[in-house]
Amino acid sequence: MKKEITYKESGVDIDRAVEAKNRIKKIVERFNIKTEGGIGGFGAIFPFKESLIVSSVDGVGTKLKVAFLAGIHNTVGRDLVNHCVNDILVQGAKPLFFMDYIALYRMDPDLVEKIVEGIAEGCRENGCKLAGGETAEMPGFYREGEYDLVGFIVGFVERENLLPKNNIREGDLIFGLPSTGLHTNGYSLARKIIFEKNNLKIDTFVEEFNCTVGEELLKVHKSYLKSLEGILGKNLIKALAHITGGGFFDNIPRILPEGLKAVIKKESWDIPPIFKYLVREGNLSEREAYRTFNMGIGMIGICDKESIEKIFSHFESIGEKGYLIGEIKRGKGVEIL
Repeated sequence: MKKEITYKESGVDIDRAVEAKNRIKKIVERFNIKTEGGIGGFGAIFPFKESLIVSSVDGVGTKLKVAFLAGIHNTVGRDLVNHCVNDILVQGAKPLFFMDYIALYRMDPDLVEKIVEGIAEGCRENGCKLAGGETAEMPGFYREGEYDLVGFIVGFVERENLLPKNNIREGDLIFGLPSTGLHTNGYSLARKIIFEKNNLKIDTFVEEFNCTVGEELLKVHKSYLKSLEGILGKNLIKALAHITGGGFFDNIPRILPEGLKAVIKKESWDIPPIFKYLVREGNLSEREAYRTFNMGIGMIGICDKESIEKIFSHFESIGEKGYLIGEIKRGKGVEIL
């Protein structure tokens, strides 16, 4: 019997991450640091005049290791911006400005230029300003040729358009928008399967992917701003969830009221080859796969039955592919059928 390779064995323990976040929440609550919407959302919300300011900070994880191997550094910046845009988009917010932090072994102007070119392109695509950033040269901390990358985004939303809404009900529908691949999560497990177990190289061509390992793993994290901005603020969408670290099982419950669960039908969309490969070669259980990866769905939304036709008509009009992937029912958490 083939042994399952888990995300925990690859060095990432989601349960310990959840415990750390719970402890952070308790510290914040103890010191009475108040924010709109509480702690634990995809972004932090603060009131500003008649609007709400929404901010978020994130990185691209060990996808950077793939960039190091490939020697390609002008795409991870786009990943970073798009990830951050999606994290405030799920609260109905549109981006205003973005800032970055680059820490590296030694200051390399050519390398930094390539990274920032990607960040600037991501900002341009999402209509936000690159307001500034920070670089830190840390030779005693990073290895030569390595760096870390963090982004901070600020956006706004009118209070009446803030997501999630409080009217999610049993019988509401769940739709999904396709991902471009792994996006920016699950790379520690993917690298363990691809590079350690199967001994593939960054430039190995894989027929199943119809491209090299590097090309597949460096596909840019998709921004869903252009896909959704035409229907945000029109009382069609009740909630959105960005499917990143924690996959379906940890991200969808963040937007669900007490007593309701998401029932997901896994045959309702086309699962990209990369995920089929990782599940097969890593002998992953269904729960491990859907808690580690996005499995081809990068953003999910909740709406009532009366709104689904208008939402899908919008997707069709802009050439976006949408899937009806499930339903809200009584219960708790997420059920995959």
